[in-house]
Amino acid sequence: MMESEMEKGRPYQEKPRTFSTVRSKSSIPLVFRVLMKINPRALIVLLLLVVCGVFYLGASTSPIIVFVFCICTLSLFFSLYLTKWVLAKDEGPPEMSEISDAIRDGAEGFFRTQYGAISKMACILALVILFIYLFRTTTPQQEASGLGRTTSAYITVIAFLLGAVCSGLAGYVGMWVSVRANVRVSSAARRSAREALQIAVRAGGFSAIVVVGMAVFGVALLYATFYVWLGVDSPDSMKVTDLPLLLVGYGFGASFVALFAQLGGGIYTKAADVGADLVGKVEQGIPEDDPRNPAVIADLVGDNVGDCAARGADLFESIAAEIISAMILGATMAQRCKIEDPSGFILFPLVVHSFDLVVSSVGILSIRGTRDSGLISPIEDPMAIMQKGYSITILLAVLTFGGSTRWLLYTEQAPTAWFNFALCGLVGIITAYAFVWISKYYTDYKHEPVRLLALSSSTGHGTNIIAGVSLGMEATALPVLVISVAIISAFWLGRTCGLVDELGNPTGGLFGTAVATMGMLSTAAYVLTMDMFGPIADNAGGIVEMSQQPESVREITDILDAVGNTTKATTKGFAIGSAALASFLLFSAYMDEVAAFAQLPFKEVDIAIPEVFVGGLLGSMLIFLFSGWACSAVGRTAQEVVTEVRRQFIERPGIMDYKEKPDYGRCVAIVASASLREMIKPGALAILSPMAVGIIFRILGHATGQPLLGAKVVASMLMFATVTGILMALFLNTSGGAWDNAKKYIETGALGGKGSEAHKAAITGDTVGDPFKDTAGPSIHVLIKMLATITLVMAPIFL
Repeated sequence: MMESEMEKGRPYQEKPRTFSTVRSKSSIPLVFRVLMKINPRALIVLLLLVVCGVFYLGASTSPIIVFVFCICTLSLFFSLYLTKWVLAKDEGPPEMSEISDAIRDGAEGFFRTQYGAISKMACILALVILFIYLFRTTTPQQEASGLGRTTSAYITVIAFLLGAVCSGLAGYVGMWVSVRANVRVSSAARRSAREALQIAVRAGGFSAIVVVGMAVFGVALLYATFYVWLGVDSPDSMKVTDLPLLLVGYGFGASFVALFAQLGGGIYTKAADVGADLVGKVEQGIPEDDPRNPAVIADLVGDNVGDCAARGADLFESIAAEIISAMILGATMAQRCKIEDPSGFILFPLVVHSFDLVVSSVGILSIRGTRDSGLISPIEDPMAIMQKGYSITILLAVLTFGGSTRWLLYTEQAPTAWFNFALCGLVGIITAYAFVWISKYYTDYKHEPVRLLALSSSTGHGTNIIAGVSLGMEATALPVLVISVAIISAFWLGRTCGLVDELGNPTGGLFGTAVATMGMLSTAAYVLTMDMFGPIADNAGGIVEMSQQPESVREITDILDAVGNTTKATTKGFAIGSAALASFLLFSAYMDEVAAFAQLPFKEVDIAIPEVFVGGLLGSMLIFLFSGWACSAVGRTAQEVVTEVRRQFIERPGIMDYKEKPDYGRCVAIVASASLREMIKPGALAILSPMAVGIIFRILGHATGQPLLGAKVVASMLMFATVTGILMALFLNTSGGAWDNAKKYIETGALGGKGSEAHKAAITGDTVGDPFKDTAGPSIHVLIKMLATITLVMAPIFL
């Protein structure tokens, strides 16, 4: 029956290269094109020399660094195994490959253009940082170690550019695997739901292992390079406890690229999605991802550039920022407590994330295929399978975390301190699990909140919107309570660990919070795997629909897609929780840095001072203004898409009867150019606001005899922006995810099913939620961490 339907009136499926309108030149990065031209033997020799050089740096620094390099190398081989395994799977019939090629070409073309624009902005900002650092003051510690302004300036710029390059590479890896795995998942869905699930998970696992491994390797390599270059711990040189502060540029570079990647990708994917849904589903009544919809290819391309590339960069900078902030706090505590060998406390975050690579790899391999074909049974649904893998990962993470604390955090000054820190890590791991569970509860249609939201659709569009907004607001409560308990518990456990400074004051509180953050991110690679699974499954469903596969195949991809929506929502909850803890640590590091530069105590921020209170108001305003601009950017671009799709349906009436081919390339071009244009304004706001506020209040402070006013106002701005950003991101992510899955629930046949009035109302809610959950919400994760890293890097200009 299906074959006879496809033979009738579908002339554009019989032509080769159907989607050539969106093809573009190869976007293989220049460095890879150069390497491919080198003689293989010469390339092997070159790689061996590089590896030897890296391990020489590690051996000259610390055995711990060598251990980290070894784990990162092994994880690289594991990721290559996953790549080979995934790419060995078949791509299905020619019509599937044709659609996949169009998606890949569109994604790679946009990626090249977007990252070309981001790289130019990064180079300009690098010159600004260089100029600021060449004319700033130096700390007494830097002067004592002979680290002059010029050296400090070049170190910061090198770190910034390396962080930016690695963040971009993380995004490229995320996109590269997703555009190749999607068609293989579609093909596997014709045979077995479990096989399709396994391919999607392993493809996501490849990206996750590379992203986390690169974050760990990048920080470790930078640390080892600076250690050897500056002759750290030799006479008349820098102390090892001062070294982590030189790495903040790396975190800033990663955040800078991630912010624009998330904004540009988010605007692209959601403008195409909203435009495709409003005209295709609501006005024309055609299914999602129907080949007659002119915006469908742009929508599928958006899944890759928005969800895969942007999320890879996002998680990369999350891990990098958390590692660096924890290293700074570990070094500060070791210095205050006069610990004889502080390297364990400084390098502990790198070891934790090295073990993350190991335990997450085991979790990924635990998801195996079966010989059973057909739908996944209700007893063993995809979410339960992935939760089982997550449980294995968490169990192993608890064991390796405990071992790491005993290995690196044991000290004779406080023999039981390591156990307290192990408990801090356990607090973080429990917090991560709680966040995943809470996000799943509020966004999975198996639970009551989403079903009630779907029920509200039966009474109209307005009631659906009201229910979705109220659900998002309600969903901020439990995560905030969990974060609050985690921060206080970890701080108390660290404070009572027995480590004291020269005056007998407990000093482990902040480091305890840092260890909890590490615990929360100790399964980051597996959580990122679950996140990458979502857009790959979504793309697979689109390819199945466009290639006119049997309904039974679409049912399998629909189940995977619905689970993918939930895993994406849980990852966003996980990301905002880790961002909250990491920002708290970076805030403390900022206050320490200001005190070191100003040679004045800076322990607290008094919001009763009018200027400081105004700084807080500006911080909260920044989050709302940024979110508003991000959402309006999606709205404006979606309007262009809607107009174009309507035009094509009017001017080409044969599209609906399969007699004419839609112009997919036109919609791709519209969203690509608009997203690059629209990402500039909110991105510039995020970067320039803290710098402008700090400089203005610095001038005001000097005029009124308040030397630290600029730094205090920026601290207040950072604090309020972090708190407001956490709540705003939780609200946007959860409401958007719930709206999406309420629509998916109705599409399973509930409340009248597809085409019903309830379904149309749910589509309206989904389109409202799209910019919430995939543009503004995820961008805020990056924003609050970038505010923290930019204030660390720019602290001297506020004094």
